[in-house]
Formats: sequence, C-alpha cells, structure tokens
Amino acid sequence: MKNQFLTLALFCIVLASCNSKKEEKDTPKVYEPKTTEIEESILQRGEMLVKAIGCHDCHSPKKMSDKGPIFDPDLLLSGHPANYSLPEYDPETAKNYVLFTPGLTAAIGPWGTSFASNLTPHDTGLAGWSEKEFLTAIKHGKYKGMENGRNLLPPMPWQTISLLPDSDLKAMFAYLQTIKPVDNLVPPPIPPKS
Repeated sequence: MKNQFLTLALFCIVLASCNSKKEEKDTPKVYEPKTTEIEESILQRGEMLVKAIGCHDCHSPKKMSDKGPIFDPDLLLSGHPANYSLPEYDPETAKNYVLFTPGLTAAIGPWGTSFASNLTPHDTGLAGWSEKEFLTAIKHGKYKGMENGRNLLPPMPWQTISLLPDSDLKAMFAYLQTIKPVDNLVPPPIPPKS
C-alpha cells in the first residue's frame, strides 16, 4: 500500500508539472522592450526630427567647400560663432529684406539682428534646461523657455515646429542632450539701426 501511495503521489507530481508546462506554452509571451531600447528609439526619433526640420540649417556653423557651405562637424548645432564679426550692411536694405551671414547663423531684418542659439548641452547652450523650458520655448516662442521672457526672433520657425506633438518635441530635447557640448556663447540680439 505504501508503494501504491508513493506511486500515486509521483504520478500526481508528474501530471501537475506537465500541465503547468503546457499552460506556459499556451500562454503567449508579451515582448517587453528594455528601457534602453525605448530610450534609443526616442533618441533616434529626436535625431531624425532635428535633421528633417532643418535645425542644422541655422544652428550649425558652416565651412566653405568647393560644393558650397557644409556643416562644420566640430561645431554642430552650436549656434552663431561668438567670435564672428558681422560685416557692414545698408540699414535701409535691411528694412525691406532679410540678410543672412554666409554661414546662415545670423539674420538681419526689420526686427534687428538675431543669432542662432547654441543647442548643445553646454553651459552656453541647453545645459541646465528642463524639458518643460524647451517645450515652452518651442510651443510659445519664448526665449530660454521663460514664460515672461522675450519672444523668439525671426527666422526661428517656432510657430511651425510647435505643431509637432509633445512626444516629438521631447524626443528632440532628449537627443540634443546627448550631442557633443560646444562652448559658444552666442551674442544677444541687436536692435534695428535707425
């Protein structure tokens, strides 16, 4: 009887383990990406948006080549070079036209002279900015993301970029926090000449 009880107990254990394995096989596994995969996907989206929207066009200094201006790889998204002197121009022309420096990092028009900001994660750029400040700058056109700050100046197309969903703007900010920091203190805007 002892053997029969032991045999019955072993049979129940084997049967239970077979059923639990069958349940595991029948239950579909849900793929859960690792946090790093999600972060990498967000950064890739941010990089694509920064490139597709044309942030480099104004915020990256250029070097002249035989094919025209190309982005300076050492200064990507660092804004108007602090050491660049503006050439003389006719103030009357600037009242009716928009003038750009050869590197497209400064623009002169009826509003005065504006300089492309440093978007790198350096103290002279976006270091220390919060995601909320970045969203305020882009969605409301406010300098340094300050609610009561001055408005962003032309040619910054914040009105168009602000139409992107917050998730895209957050991806752009996340990406900008990962690029090479460049020490470049962009000059303040210059009011129009009378």
